[in-house]
Amino acid sequence: MTDTLIVRVGEDDRTRQETREWIAAVERGEDVEPHRVLNIEREEDVARILSAVNLELLRTISEEEPSSIRETAELVERDVKEVHRNTNELETLGLIQFEQDGRSKRPVVPYDDIRLDIDLSGDHENNRNHAVA
Repeated sequence: MTDTLIVRVGEDDRTRQETREWIAAVERGEDVEPHRVLNIEREEDVARILSAVNLELLRTISEEEPSSIRETAELVERDVKEVHRNTNELETLGLIQFEQDGRSKRPVVPYDDIRLDIDLSGDHENNRNHAVA
């Protein structure tokens, strides 16, 4: 079974409703697929997720399972400070987690793939207003 992260833009109400439905199904004893949903408020954060640098880091962390940010930087052949900044950004966005390993922080991608879910018929004006604020 593949563990998928669903990334949505500005759909808190939809995500809450689906979560309530999922909980109700579990309470009824139904066999339901676990899922993770990350709701991003601002549309420009999608561009940050999809940047070549961040996608390379996500793939490298997922595939290579580095033991530290320093090892991650070596794997992608980039400066440690830049990789530290980018991994902190990915953590802030909710895409990776850090596990403390002695004095090192080990980056972890806790899913196998990401699915981007953008509702083109939704209230995208509301998303733009969040982006300006």
